[in-house]
Formats: sequence, C-alpha cells, structure tokens
Amino acid sequence: MPDRFQVTKADEDTALDYNQDESASGKLLGDIHDETLDSGDIHRAEENQKSSIDPNLYLYDDDLETRPHISTFISSIANYENTIPAATDPDAKPAAPSARMGTLIGVFLPCIQNIFGVILFIRLTWVVGTAGAVCGFLIVLTCCCVTMLTAISMSAIATNGVVPAGGSYFMISRSLGPEFGGAVGMLFYTGTTLAAAMYIVGAVEIVLTYMAPWASIFGDFTKDADAMYNNFRVYGTLLLIFMGLIVFLGVKFVNKFATVALACVILSIIAVYVGIFDNIHGNEKLYMCVLGKRLLKDIPLENCTKEDSFLRDIYCPDGKCEEYYLANNVTKVKGIKGLASGVFYDNIFPSFLEKGQFISYGKNAIDIENTSGESYNQIMADITTSFTLLIGIFFPSVTGIMAGSNRSGDLADAQKSIPIGTICAILTTSTVYLSSVMFFAGTVDNLLLRDKFGQSIGGKLVVANIAWPNQWVILIGSFLSTLGAGLQSLTGAPRLLQAIARDEIIPFLAPFAKSSKRGEPTRALLLTIVICQCGILLGNVDLLAPLLSMFFLMCYGFVNLACAVQTLLRTPNWRPRFKFYHWSLSLIGLTLCISVMIMTSWYFALIAMGMAIIIYKYIEYRGAEKEWGDGIRGMALTAARYSLLRLEEGPPHTKNWRPQILVLSKLNDNLLPKYRKIFSFATQLKAGKGLTICVSVIKGDHTKITNKAVDAKATLRKYMTDEKVKGFCDVLVSQQIGEGLSSVIQTIGLGGMKPNTVIIGWPYSWRQEGRNSWKTFIQTVRTVAACHMALMVPKGINFYPESNHKIGGNIDIWWIVHDGGLLMLLPFLLKQHRTWRNCKLRIFTVAQIEDNSIQMKKDLKTFLYHLRIEADVEVVEMNNSDISAYTYERTLMMEQRNQMLRALGLNKKENSKVVQTIVDHHYDATKTASKVRFADPTIEETQHHDSQNDEKRNSIDLDGPENADTPETTSNKDESTEKADGDFKSSVKPDEFNVRRMHTAIKLNEVIVEKSQDAQLVIMNLPGPPREVRAERESNYMEFLEVLTEGLEKVLMVRGGGREVITIYS
Repeated sequence: MPDRFQVTKADEDTALDYNQDESASGKLLGDIHDETLDSGDIHRAEENQKSSIDPNLYLYDDDLETRPHISTFISSIANYENTIPAATDPDAKPAAPSARMGTLIGVFLPCIQNIFGVILFIRLTWVVGTAGAVCGFLIVLTCCCVTMLTAISMSAIATNGVVPAGGSYFMISRSLGPEFGGAVGMLFYTGTTLAAAMYIVGAVEIVLTYMAPWASIFGDFTKDADAMYNNFRVYGTLLLIFMGLIVFLGVKFVNKFATVALACVILSIIAVYVGIFDNIHGNEKLYMCVLGKRLLKDIPLENCTKEDSFLRDIYCPDGKCEEYYLANNVTKVKGIKGLASGVFYDNIFPSFLEKGQFISYGKNAIDIENTSGESYNQIMADITTSFTLLIGIFFPSVTGIMAGSNRSGDLADAQKSIPIGTICAILTTSTVYLSSVMFFAGTVDNLLLRDKFGQSIGGKLVVANIAWPNQWVILIGSFLSTLGAGLQSLTGAPRLLQAIARDEIIPFLAPFAKSSKRGEPTRALLLTIVICQCGILLGNVDLLAPLLSMFFLMCYGFVNLACAVQTLLRTPNWRPRFKFYHWSLSLIGLTLCISVMIMTSWYFALIAMGMAIIIYKYIEYRGAEKEWGDGIRGMALTAARYSLLRLEEGPPHTKNWRPQILVLSKLNDNLLPKYRKIFSFATQLKAGKGLTICVSVIKGDHTKITNKAVDAKATLRKYMTDEKVKGFCDVLVSQQIGEGLSSVIQTIGLGGMKPNTVIIGWPYSWRQEGRNSWKTFIQTVRTVAACHMALMVPKGINFYPESNHKIGGNIDIWWIVHDGGLLMLLPFLLKQHRTWRNCKLRIFTVAQIEDNSIQMKKDLKTFLYHLRIEADVEVVEMNNSDISAYTYERTLMMEQRNQMLRALGLNKKENSKVVQTIVDHHYDATKTASKVRFADPTIEETQHHDSQNDEKRNSIDLDGPENADTPETTSNKDESTEKADGDFKSSVKPDEFNVRRMHTAIKLNEVIVEKSQDAQLVIMNLPGPPREVRAERESNYMEFLEVLTEGLEKVLMVRGGGREVITIYS
C-alpha cells in the first residue's frame, strides 16, 4: 500500500485534562461547541488534530476533545481519595501517608469502645435487680434489636457508594435531602453533646460514690439525694472545663487516650467475667443488714443485731420504737451468693417501685410502703421505675454504632468494613450485655442488685466487688473509659456541628462554620460546652439517659426511614453492596424506635420530635412564602405547583437522575407507529421510574388535518396502553418534519419534568430516500445534543424482545468514550425489568497503544465495584495496523457515489438505481454477506431477486429495508448510470479524512462482531455528527454508522447529554 495511505501514531499524544471531581460529582462535561465556523477552517483544524488521535478511535475524535477516553476516566476514579482533609500546620513537616485501616482496627474496636459505656458499670446491675432476669433480658434485647436493625439499614446506605466521613448526618442528608439531613444532624449533635454530659456525670459519680466519698462538699450525700446531685453538678462543671481545655489544646491527646480507654473497657469486662466464675460459690466480702425484708444502709456488720444499741437508738429515739422494727428481726445476708446458690430464681420476676417506697424482698405492701413517715436507715427508691423507663435508661449503653461510618474516609474498603465491623460489634456487645443480665441475676442477691449506689455495703460498686482480682480494676477502668468516651463526644460533636454549618442549610449556624488558625472548630466547641453544661446541671444520670436516648432513637429512626424509602422507591442509584437488607426490616426498626421513644418518656419524645419538625420546616420554608390550599384538589394543585417550582431551581443531582424519556415515533401512511417495539423498549427502561412522553410529527397544515392529528394521538395512546407505557402522548403538525421534531425536543415537558433522554428510530431507508431522510435524522441528533439531552438510537428494533418475554445471554457494552456514564446506567435499568433480568453484563473497552491494559482492566473493575454493578470486564487491544485495501476501496466507492448524485441531481427512483449499480459493480470480491438483516416492519418485499445479486447487495447494505424498491440489474443500466460508472473508475484518490474514519468503523466493527455477535444486545457510543452542514459529510456519517454496526442483530447506539448520570457516591 502506498505510504500516503498508511496511518501512523504520533510520537507525542495530547494529554486530556479531565477533572476527577467533575466525574465524581455530576458536573457538566465539556461544553458542546455551537459556534458556526467556516467549513474550510473546520476541515483544516481537523486535519491538524488527527495526528494526535489513535487511528483505531478516529471516528470519535470530535468526542475526545471534550469527553475523556475510558482509560483516562477510570484511572481518575480508581485513584480517587474520599478522605476529608484535616487541618494542617504550615510549619509542620509533611506527614507520611496514613495507613488505611481494616475492619478490626477501623470499625470493630471503635464501635466496641463507643458502645460499652458508663451504664454498664453503674446501672446494669440495678436494671437487672429492678426488672428481674426476664424483663431485664427483654429490655436489653429490645435495645439491641433497635441497633441491629439500624445497623442493617446503615450498612445498606453506607455501601451504596463512597460515603465521606460524617456518620449519620451525611448518610441521611444525602439520602433524604437537606431537610431531613439537617434535622437529623442537629438531633445527633444534641444527643452526642448530652452523651458527653452523661459521661461526665457518670465519671463524677464513680469517683465520689465509690472511690473518694470524703471529697463531698455538701455534707453526707448518702443521707440527702439533693446533696449528692449538687456534688455531681459542681464537680461535673469543673471536669467539663478541664476536658474542654484538653479538647481545645490537644486533640492528639484525645486520640491517643482513646486507645487507653478501649483497653480499660476490655480489661474491665474480662475481669467481671473471670470474677463471676471465680465466685461461683459466692464470697464473704459483702454482707448486707436486713430488717425483716427491708434493706438497711450505714449499719456496721458488728451492729447488725437487735440486741445492739446502735439500731435501737435509730428506731427508738424517744423510747417509742417504730412498729416495723418491733415486728421483724434483723439478719445479715450475703450479697454475692454465686451461680451455684440458685439465687437466679429469686431474681426472675420484676420489682418495680414508686418513688419513696422501701427496697425489700417481695411486693408485700407492709414491706415496701412507708407508713411511719420516717425512712430511718432504710433504703428507698429515688425514682419511680417501670419497664419502659428502664429501656430509656439502658438505651445509651447500645449507642455508638456510628463510630465505623464516621471513620469511612480512613478505611481501606469502607463498603466491606462498615457492615461487617458494625454488625460484629453489635453482636459482641449484645452477647456481653445479655449474658451479663443472666450472670448478674444468678450471682448477686436481689436486694443488693437494687441498691443503686451500694449504700448497704458501705458505698461500694457491686460490679467492682464481683470482678477479679479486686474492685480497683473496675473502678479505675470504668472511670478512665468513661472519661475517654466523654472526650470523644466533646471532640466529635463540634465537628458535626461545623459540618452542618458548612452545608449552609441552617443559616443561623453560619458563625459556627469557621475554624481557628489551627483548623479547630473553636466556636462550635464553645457552644457544645454550653449545651453540655446544661445537661450537667440536671446532675442525674437517670434523667440524662432517657433524654439523650430520645435524640439517638430519632436519629436511628431516620436511618431506617432513609433505607426504607430508598428501597421502596427503587431509585437507579440505589445499589447497595450490602445485600442482607429489606424494607420491612427498616420499617420494623423505625417502628421500634418510635415505640421505645413514646413508651420511655412521651414528653421527652415530644421534645425531640418537636425539635426535628421545627428544624425540618425551617430548612424547607426559609425564604419562601407559605402556600395554602383550599380543599383536597387545592392541596393537590399546591403540592404539584410546589414540586414543579422546586424542580425548576436547577438540574437534578446525579443520584436523582432518571431517564425522562421522549420517544419520537414515526408514523406510516395509515397513521400507525412505524416501530411498535420502540414502545416495548421504553417500557423496559421504566425500571428507572422516569417520565415517558411519546410524540409523532405529521407533515401538513394543522388547520386542515386536525382530525388526522386527533386520530394519530388516539393510536399512539392505544399503542402505549398495549405496551404498558405509563406517560403522555401528543402529535404535532408541522410544515417540515425536521422543524417539527426540533420544536418538540426544545419545548416538550413542564418545568423540571422536561425529558432528558430521546429515543429515535434508525432511518433504515436513508439510501433510497436520499438526503431528506438522513438530514432529518442528523438534524435531530444535533438538536438533542444542543439541548444537553441524552440520545438512544435502537437499530434492529424488530429483533428486540417483547416485554412479556424473558431472555438470557449477554448484554455487551462497548465503552469507547466516557460521556456521562449512560452506557453503565442503561444496562442496569434494563436488568431491573424481567425481560432482561437473566442477562449478564459484559463491558468492553478499547486500549490504545500507550495504555497499560492490565492496569486499565484493574481500574475499570475498581470503578464498577464503586458503582455496585456486577459485570465481566475485558480490555480489547487494537493493533495500530495499516489501512486495508478493503477500507480504501469502500471509502472510494462512498465518495464517488456522493459525487455522482451531486452531479446528476437524480430523483428518488434514479438515486436508488445508481446506488445499487455501484454496489453491484464494486463489491463482487469484498467481504462475505452478513448473517443479519435489519428489517423495516413497514416495507414488504414485493420482488424476488437472484441469489447472486442479493448476496452482493448484502455485503454493503445490511439493513434490508432499502431493498423494498428493488433496483434494476446492471445489464439494464441507462445512459446516466454508465456515465456515472465511467466517472467512478477515473477517480482513484479518496479523502484521507474519510479513510481514517472508515478505518475506525471497520476495525471496531471487526472486533465487536468477533466478541459480541451472539449478544442479546450491543450498546455502544454513538459518534457525534459532523459539524459541517454538508450533504457529503452527512452521507458519509450515515455510512460510517452502517459499517460500525454491520453484522450485529440488536444494537443500541447511545450518546450522553453532557452531564454525569451515574456516581460512586451514596
């Protein structure tokens, strides 16, 4: 072959600058150039750029200017980092890249640390003693079920794409929108802040009650509950100031101390379990003094007899003894009896009390009621207890399940680690809690379990005295772990508030979005300390626990709601990698959250719900006038108007993109849709639940053929009903079909419900009908592109399956250039329909010479993994081969045909004759006939031809419909045909621009046919139309598309609208 026709690769490739943030967040791709340029300038510019384009992709050179090659795109996605950058010190040395954490370190252990808290050490024994073994087990099980169901929902949301750090706020706000996100974010922030207050009060309680009771500054708090709570308030305030300074000055210390706190929690729990089995037969450490069935406090064991004057002085102050004292004996009771003692049977049933009643064995009114008005040294219930109240007090012990999702930016594989680590942590902690209920009930006497502050045993912590080797393991461990949890809450809450403020969804929080010079949220920290101080002023863990439980339950309820809504709506972007979820589980979790809230404390529940509603409404209606409807219809119209106006505010986010389909249906002379199965295809795409509008354009004067338009619209509606297409239809009458189609594409739709995807049939008879046919098609393609809409051109529509059929096999995607991800989304939507559900996806992409095919395949698999799409991946390497003689000859024929038609100015019939003559003359020795014939359903074969001429025609014309008007054979040529043939032979030099494009079409077609000839559907990029409005260029473009799809039965050519329609994000 002569050198001038050899295609060589340039030494240097032009780099494509493509911003990875745009590809990930759904921003516009490169703008489509609409400027009208001189045709000669365009041609010269194309000639100058062609050396930088791979010869195998030259057909897509216009696209590669604004749309990246697949290798460039998936490389940017595979190397994407989702970690939120931390504040940096300009004087600090650059830090080494942080190691990505796995499931154990990154999720499991942080969740363990956050779930195990102060309630385990200072309230669980009291809950078991008050509720009994059965009800206590149900209380713990109910709380664990709430968190387990929430964890399942959270795992589905967290694995539905790349989740940035931010926990429930980011998941909810990105799943349910800013209104719900803002409400839940503020609830979660308030709950976290109050949790810090609870941890601080709990830490003070451990120190003052069990470690250093001498430090009380308000006297003997064992005799006065108010004195105890005042101590908690004062010391809690001092501890809050100290911890606030630590958080302000040294966040590094907080992170390092977290490891110490985690170790303390684990060691303390192990010490408790060892102690339970070490004391299986009980021990002699703890004895209680019991008067009748009532528990006494502050009585030395040596004075625990009626004969001793110590008790007599208490109960007989004026020589007149208290009746209960006279009627009952005083006994010493072993506090820790051991599993072998059978005390479990005494702790099975609940012992709920009213405030002021005595703690005693049984429920006899004589034993529990205070008839004398004096408490003496008898221990009384400080609050009224019930099953629901104990749920609220215990529930904070199971919170902390968001710790793993908060660290998603630091995980090596967040979509794998978050579900496994969180669920395993919940199973572990639930096992510990449930077993502890049984062990405590089977080890400790009922009265001692119900002694909340250990007053009957000299102010000792019950759990600490069970543990091995001594109580200080638990006292020190529980104090340090509680302190660590409080520091974590004070560190996380300000950052959450700052994240909400930076989203600018709540304007009055704007001042808290600013950071200090060191990058710390100082303002948010100050507000957090103020709110935390308000919680500390309550001074009682039993009041703080139910209150913060409301906020966490609201937060968890919204997580379940988000998962249920996403699942029921079945949005295209909802593709969680975590498969073990169901909308019913989420609804059960939501119901449990609401039920527990109302049962625990209805007034606290109303406070939390009211706060959420106020924030929601504030975000929703800020800056907008309130609209009122009148009656049911008025309300419906107002809602519709409001929704349309909301949609009008801007284009939808990538996650909300749905194919709003505009079907352009061509009608035949009988006003029947030409391609019936185009409606079936639209129905099969409706898994995306978008909008479908079917429109036909009739040529004529609307004032004269109004009845025809009405009949045609009725026919369209009937076809849509038969094919179960839900949507709208219309018919436009226009003087010119092309102008009518352009008007429809530009004006169809209302507000934000305008179609974004156009389906148009392939013009099978473009060769016979001449320029008018391809001109209308190409003009439509250009109009769709100018309107930034996606385009789908199904070819071989007659072979597409019916909607009531099920097929198996492969759907092959040939991803040549990235133009918004539509090629990835379409097969996913098709597979949601039962017709295509059993098909497997295969994705092919073409590697250029400079590409690393192995790395390219790895990057593409990573991209599909983030998209949650399962497909086989294959990278096809196309050698930079010379242009074949067949390519040269076919290009020469195409150009000469255009020259003849232009010179002769033939009518439609002569056009068909000349074209077929050229085909017969020049393709005797070319490629073998294709097995595929694209059939036009409206043209019947009326003439029979000999097999030799039919085979020759098939080698160039694969679409069969052109053969309806059968041309005469070469032996019957007229003079114009012979003249044209002579001119053809004299021309031997085709345009190199056309040769390159023909080379691309042929080479790609060879590879596609080899790999995908038996596929149920082949989806590929539709090359952009020529920029020049010239008949030769447009005719050549149609020929290139014919060559590109030659030999394929069902082809869907797709061109994106210039916007991302699929994303890796949640």
